[in-house]
Amino acid sequence: GECNYIGEKVTQLQHAQQAAEQARLAGANDTIIVGAFLHDIGHLVGLENNLELMNHEGVQLGTANHDKIGEDFLREHGFPDEVTLFVRGHVQAKRYLVAKRKEYYDSLSEASKGTLVCQGGPMTDQELQEFEKSSHFQAILEMRQWDERAKDPSIPTHSLSQYKQMAINVCRS
Repeated sequence: GECNYIGEKVTQLQHAQQAAEQARLAGANDTIIVGAFLHDIGHLVGLENNLELMNHEGVQLGTANHDKIGEDFLREHGFPDEVTLFVRGHVQAKRYLVAKRKEYYDSLSEASKGTLVCQGGPMTDQELQEFEKSSHFQAILEMRQWDERAKDPSIPTHSLSQYKQMAINVCRS
């Protein structure tokens, strides 16, 4: 988690902790905070297992299909759907928001614009309609906003113990 986060100025650990803190500040429960903390775990699983990387214009941008890889990894380790939906959904939310709001695309970092290309680009009209029917549609969109705000290199990391305990409690419940 101490590696740079795919072309951003923060480490993967900073990004994870900042996303979790955004969820906490929004009043989210522990399950959602854990989902926010682990939303990009697929990148780490990919690095550990030498999985295919996203590549855009010669720049490597993290693990290809990291959302699906992370979702599968967490399910295999006993995490509930309430956690894995954020892992899987945050990429879909970016594709949705780009299709719906030009200003959202303009606000993305260059790294995030590059990954968007590798992730299928903006959603089609049919994909938009299907995504809007998701029972967790609004929560996933909120998670995407936390994801975008979790890129401040000046915020130091701290102990992982609180997230570890939250994850244990979430898996036991």
